[in-house]
Amino acid sequence: MSKRSKFALITWIGENVSGLQRAKTGTDKTLVKEVVQNFAKEFVISDRKELEEDFIKSELKKAGGANYDAQTE
Repeated sequence: MSKRSKFALITWIGENVSGLQRAKTGTDKTLVKEVVQNFAKEFVISDRKELEEDFIKSELKKAGGANYDAQTE
């Protein structure tokens, strides 16, 4: 059974952020990706509902490939 840890890179950009400010996050995100290279899924989130733990966990499970936990669920 696979117990590999899965990491997410989450970028929060609020709903009222202008296009120019959104573009500026790309530079910062590039710097972070140089340091943190091992993540299973990248999220760019502007809706608070997408920050819920259950949503993040389900997306990480999908990104992980084969789901060996399916027999126990």
